[in-house]
Amino acid sequence: MSHKKRTANEQKDPKSRRRAGRNLGRFAFVIPAYNHAATVAQVAGRARDMGFPVFVVDDGSTDDTSRRLAEVQGIEVLRHEKNEGKGAAILTGFMAASHKADYAITIDADGQHDPEDAIHLMDAIPLKKRPIVVGARRGMDAVQGAHIPWTSRFGRKFSNFWVRMSGGPEISDTQSGMRIYPLPESLSLPVRARRFQFEVEILVQAKRIGIPIIEAPIRVVYQPDGLRISHFRPFVDFLRNAKTFTRLMFTRVFGHH
Repeated sequence: MSHKKRTANEQKDPKSRRRAGRNLGRFAFVIPAYNHAATVAQVAGRARDMGFPVFVVDDGSTDDTSRRLAEVQGIEVLRHEKNEGKGAAILTGFMAASHKADYAITIDADGQHDPEDAIHLMDAIPLKKRPIVVGARRGMDAVQGAHIPWTSRFGRKFSNFWVRMSGGPEISDTQSGMRIYPLPESLSLPVRARRFQFEVEILVQAKRIGIPIIEAPIRVVYQPDGLRISHFRPFVDFLRNAKTFTRLMFTRVFGHH
């Protein structure tokens, strides 16, 4: 009950949400979206209510995503004419956000992240450092675990292992989509992946040039089967993962990008 009261008070004063990042620089939300008509408007609206600029990248959606976003006031919508991939959408958002912000906060459009948790990520940034902060999803193996697809649990462990083997950071949730990225440093990294593998490759490339990578806990809400929108395709995406990690391992051994 006290949490609800605190949340209500914060909603009346969006500036109070900014106090954690006040001395760190400017922040903006970047939300990649692809056929997320059922959830994207609520996600974008809640992010906007945090008091930061919001950039939603509609990555060639073929459903009502575009129409739903048009109903949300106070956000900026960018659109790819065709689906280019999550990584490409994030980069488009980074480019737009870099004109207004020093950091981009990425969240997924499917509603699994609570935009309020961005404050926890900001609080984790050490003074005089510009790290990538990854939101480590709590509850994936706990109470809500019954709703967590086995592919998500397996994929996280698979990804964590190969990120470490590729010379990336040793963290617990390399697949989390809620993160803070420093701009423009993140735009300058030689990341080749443009689909969801972008999010693991950028961690490896950042570690290689000495950008700190840290974690902070966030909540996660997975909808029961049938309600959650996922574009994961086990066979195709496994092959893409394997290709990306093979390339990263090769460049780690032979020193070429």
